[in-house]
Amino acid sequence: MELNHMTEKSLIRYDVKETTKEKVIWALVESLYEQGYITSKDEYFETVLAREKVSATGMEAGLAIPHGKSSAVKKAGFAVARLSNPIDDWESIDPNNKVELVFLLAIPEGEAGSTHLNLLAELSTRLMDKEYYGRLMAAENSEQFIAALDQVSVKEKEDKATYEKTILAVTACAAGIAHTYMAAEALEQAGKEKGIRVLTEKQGANGLEDEHTAAMIQEADAVIFATDISPKGKERFQGLPYIQVRVAEPLGKGDELIDRVLNNPDGIVSVENATESADGSENQPANKKTGVLAEMGQAILTGISYMIPVIVAAGLMMGIAKLGAVPFGLVNEINDISYATHDNELFVILHHLDKFGFMIFQFMYPIFAAFTAYALADRVGIVSGFIGGLFAAGIHYRFWGIEEGIPSGFFGALILGLSAGYIARFLNRKIKLNKNFQAMKPMLIIPAISVLSIFLLNFYIVDPVFGGLNVLLRNTIEASQESGEIVLSTIIAAATAFDLGGPINKAAGAIAIGLAADEIFPLTARVLAIVIPPIGLGLATVLDKYVVGRRVFDANLRVTGNTSILLGFIAISEGAIPFMLRNPIITIPINIIGAILGAVTAVLLGAVQWLPLPAFWGWPLVENIWAYLIGLLVGTLFIALANIFIRHMLIKRGRMTITS
Repeated sequence: MELNHMTEKSLIRYDVKETTKEKVIWALVESLYEQGYITSKDEYFETVLAREKVSATGMEAGLAIPHGKSSAVKKAGFAVARLSNPIDDWESIDPNNKVELVFLLAIPEGEAGSTHLNLLAELSTRLMDKEYYGRLMAAENSEQFIAALDQVSVKEKEDKATYEKTILAVTACAAGIAHTYMAAEALEQAGKEKGIRVLTEKQGANGLEDEHTAAMIQEADAVIFATDISPKGKERFQGLPYIQVRVAEPLGKGDELIDRVLNNPDGIVSVENATESADGSENQPANKKTGVLAEMGQAILTGISYMIPVIVAAGLMMGIAKLGAVPFGLVNEINDISYATHDNELFVILHHLDKFGFMIFQFMYPIFAAFTAYALADRVGIVSGFIGGLFAAGIHYRFWGIEEGIPSGFFGALILGLSAGYIARFLNRKIKLNKNFQAMKPMLIIPAISVLSIFLLNFYIVDPVFGGLNVLLRNTIEASQESGEIVLSTIIAAATAFDLGGPINKAAGAIAIGLAADEIFPLTARVLAIVIPPIGLGLATVLDKYVVGRRVFDANLRVTGNTSILLGFIAISEGAIPFMLRNPIITIPINIIGAILGAVTAVLLGAVQWLPLPAFWGWPLVENIWAYLIGLLVGTLFIALANIFIRHMLIKRGRMTITS
């Protein structure tokens, strides 16, 4: 393999005088950008810094290999910096490491199995060879460095027959290149020196390489899991002694780990502890556990990723039904039960399609809560999480015959989904049964206890607290009916935008429609506040790279953003709920302020809308449509720009990261 195809002379820099890790990485990022390897400096730079927080990329003998996997990488490659001033505070596996030679690896998202990634893996492995590394350090300029890249020592084949013991190892890091392959090489070399055969399975960017077979596992004496992410297929090694360490540990302690797994293992791999490791918590070292807030954030992200297709499917079904009803003037009437048996078959189909979309929306919160719990507790959390989501959606009120019940909405889904996950995980870890009764735990005991716990939590805390809050807000809206035009518009717009179709939104709608029906106050503020948040948030995902020169939303939210714009124009605000669930502290205040600005601007300029038609097909019925459109533009632009700039600021300060 010729590594010189992965870089070029202009990427081998001997002029780097920066004295901090961040500045060195940025200099190499700029080089990669100038040579066309990446499309966005900021996005890739943030990806590399996020990877730095996972584990040390400094090695030993002056070497550091920062790296990142991102959609901003156009083609795989690497840049190199030979530092004029060694950096002694670069986090390294050797505490005394003074970094002099830096390889920055650029890894494309989703390019598993490519020749480029194989070459990067080969580079990581070669750097473990001290003679090879010495030749690179001895190079005096970029030409000599390029030539030394492919000067590889010929190694003698191992005589496997001399080995008395066999240890299996699984290595995996977040990006799936450097540490994954270097840890594997380090363990193999340490085993060779000790006369012990070590067979490594790499779970990296290229998928599973050198996968352990059933025969290997049968003959093995122990297994080492050197991973920063949850290892795949851990249950395969049931019955083997094991240790679990971070992926960087073998780079400096390979021989110690071999002794430890043979003489003082962490335990024996069982189905139970293999399942428990699925949340990744066992992969954390004792002195560096994942924070609760970070763990919750990751679980919420998982829930959102599974919820998004539900919202998209529901919105599209309702959108098709309403758009199909536009030519017949039946947009608001098509959901009436009379159209279920209409003589016109088209009306029947449109009616049922609209109802079908509405039905799908009812499963938005159950899916979100179920997979939020799943992210924390694996499969044992799904049932209680799903039921918690049903409570949040208010479906239980229909079965209990409570007409005035107010569901807890997205706040309830958040609390119940997270609670279900933690309860199920706690039960899975603490309940110990005889192996003959092991199947009862996930099938009977955990579901029964966790579901009962969620019921009690919802009955005594979630429903009363958020139901009481919603009643208080509804009473506040009702009390504001005698207020002035601007005050009432502000209150109605704020309540409408608060929870995007939730109970407070519906309470505001009932009062606003009642005032309009009595010809007391028009619906202008209400209809604008329905469409401004979803359009504004969707617009933010389109404009971010043009406004601040980089993406500030992850891939899932960018997909949701396109759908949110479409659903916003047809007055389905639920399309923006994933944004609210991901960052409620940012999203809710911006939504409220944007809706208020847009609604009040339109009202002050003279826009009047009496009919409850917030979608674009109702715009021809608006008096002074230009004032209405100006208000819409003001509100959506505020939401879009505020989200972009606030997120950009938080990312720059390291308080927010995105996954491309």
